[in-house]
Amino acid sequence: MPALPTLALTGALLAQAATPTLPVQERRLPNGLTVLLSEDHSLPVVAVEVRYLVGSSFERAGRSGFAHLFEHLMFQGSQHYDREYFTPFEPIGGEVNGTTNQDRTNYFERVPSNTLPLALWMESDRMGGLLPVLTQAKLDNQRDVVRNERRQSYENRPYGMFGTYVTEAVFPPSHPYHRSVIGSHEDLAAASLEDVREFFTEYYCASNAVVTLVGDFASAEALALVERNFGSLPAGRRAPTPRAEPPTVAARQHLVKTDDVKLPRVHLAWATPALYAPGDAELDLLSSVLTDGKASRLYKPLVYEQKLAKDVTAYQASMRLASYYVVQATAAPGVTADELAAKLTDALAAALASPPSARELEQAKTDYRKGFFVGLESVLTRARLLSTYWHFTGSADYLARDLDRYLQATPEAVQSAGRRWLVPSAAVRIDIVPGAKAGGEP
Repeated sequence: MPALPTLALTGALLAQAATPTLPVQERRLPNGLTVLLSEDHSLPVVAVEVRYLVGSSFERAGRSGFAHLFEHLMFQGSQHYDREYFTPFEPIGGEVNGTTNQDRTNYFERVPSNTLPLALWMESDRMGGLLPVLTQAKLDNQRDVVRNERRQSYENRPYGMFGTYVTEAVFPPSHPYHRSVIGSHEDLAAASLEDVREFFTEYYCASNAVVTLVGDFASAEALALVERNFGSLPAGRRAPTPRAEPPTVAARQHLVKTDDVKLPRVHLAWATPALYAPGDAELDLLSSVLTDGKASRLYKPLVYEQKLAKDVTAYQASMRLASYYVVQATAAPGVTADELAAKLTDALAAALASPPSARELEQAKTDYRKGFFVGLESVLTRARLLSTYWHFTGSADYLARDLDRYLQATPEAVQSAGRRWLVPSAAVRIDIVPGAKAGGEP
């Protein structure tokens, strides 16, 4: 594989850097398992990612949080290794974890390259052998862990329920993204052992999974290892992708939520284009123009000049079926939510009245490219990126096209995306203000 270009670049050097190459081979086993292989012999390490094509958007009513629950259950032992999954990786310095979002669940290891057989054996054993050792005690234990995670990361964290509020407001109840990834206390408490067994059988199988390897291996040998470990597992079936109409907001919504916080925080949110769709990259770049740096178009008037806000942030939360865009600001002491919301709306309208300057857009592109290149230094990031490309675009060889979405964006296109999608009359305004903490257990 050609070496990746040096990634520790800034300024003019970064602007001239070539697009990195990320060669990848795709194979499909007879049982439907997709395998992606990307060799890189610069370091004696290998990243393994096993992606299951199931996330919270696949869950049915009454079963919210099941994909995330399995993120935990999959670390509690399998048929031929009925102990905590992390144990054999600790002596070799392996990095092991998993994550869940609306569109997928992934499990990954970064290990010394000579221990790749261990990582593949462990992953295959929990794909094919979780159910024989899945007990009521394990379910009860991990259900409690997840509910406690909800309390700590959402309910008891200042402003922590916003992620739930925004998806419930932007996406209607019929939309797959309406539900929280972590699930509700009611659904988690009601989950039976038979319920979770059925969920695993439906989604955690070879045909519904992608194994991605990035790092120091020979592709032919690595593929043989994958075939040896996964080839005999039952195929199952590929889960159909959830379908949904693009969400629309007929009129501006205004929600007020209370929390144990000292200062109001105002959020404006909109439904926006899906990941890799036209407008997605432009909205990412717009976020930088709006709020990155003290001279940015929202920070300067609201925080520096008028001192109405302590902070202001904008971001595009990109997902497969649709995304949402958020502009948020925390009020300065003595400023009400209504005062801040009015000034925030005015500042956003002024910011979108003209396209970014050449300097603003070049800085936004440079910042994005720097983060993109630095991320590629990690074999784990590359594994996740390749599987995401394959999953969402149908081609793992998408890196150059992905980067070009940003590098080819024009000032006019960035402004046009902002004016098209961030329409004031279609905004969802969510205020989180001081008061009794909301959103806890029933």
